[in-house]
Amino acid sequence: MLLVVLVAEAALGYPAWLFAAVGHPVSWVGALIGGLERRWNAGGAGRRRAFGMLLLVVLVGVAGGAGWAVTFLVGEGWGVALLVLVATAGLAQRSLYDHVAAVARPLGAGDLVAARVAVGAIVGRDTGALDESRVAVAAIESLAESFCDGVVGPALWFLVGGLPGLLICKAINTADSIVGHRDARHGDFGWAAARADDLVMWVPARVAGLLVAAAGGGGLRVMWRDAGKHASPNGGWPEAAMAGALGVRLGGAVSYDGELAQRAVLGDGRAPGVADLARGLRIYVRACGLLWVVVGGAAWLL
Repeated sequence: MLLVVLVAEAALGYPAWLFAAVGHPVSWVGALIGGLERRWNAGGAGRRRAFGMLLLVVLVGVAGGAGWAVTFLVGEGWGVALLVLVATAGLAQRSLYDHVAAVARPLGAGDLVAARVAVGAIVGRDTGALDESRVAVAAIESLAESFCDGVVGPALWFLVGGLPGLLICKAINTADSIVGHRDARHGDFGWAAARADDLVMWVPARVAGLLVAAAGGGGLRVMWRDAGKHASPNGGWPEAAMAGALGVRLGGAVSYDGELAQRAVLGDGRAPGVADLARGLRIYVRACGLLWVVVGGAAWLL
């Protein structure tokens, strides 16, 4: 069934009409996290960490229970089609391509201002002063990392645990993005979410890196050498593989809320440009296709 879900999501995208009245499921999870964080993220470090763990338990229970309920209720026949549509909401093959292509188009046309606005919609760094190369870096890094978080991770967890597995994966990833920061407010409360995300994405990150390297016809050497330099135990694998496949440098200096941060450099090629961003999108499409082959082969073996 996962292969059907992947193909349907790539062809149709997110079924907005299905959730038009209630919003995207990820927004529900975000609202739950925000509400509990406001109530529970207070007191000493031990209390914050304990309630952060409780938040994780609640999210796993809610997401897994919702996935089990949908699976149980849909039954056979047309109910399976509904299950497929619900599952597509947890994947981002098409939307990720569309968002990155929305950066590549104005960048290729020489409209740097529009490209900065478009890339600002998909990354958390400051984008107002980025030049063409740094816009390309931001978009390529987002493409590679989100291939893991938004495509390979949910897909593999669906393969392991069906719809409950996919929804639990998305809930943990959403929690990490909201509270899994190493700042004064979230360092203790978000500790459990960050560690859980590291765990559930450990295998998907390495699979994503291998798929990117295979789709790009290279990048394995750079991936093995540079993945560990990344601040994240998982993010470096697809990003380093993409850097190696494109023959460019990723990482380096970046600004968040006016604060300059020095990141490790991944790859040893030249600085990327708009042509490399277009090549990265083609590699991404081929990597998604390879994922379909892997999923189909796994289904046949199982």
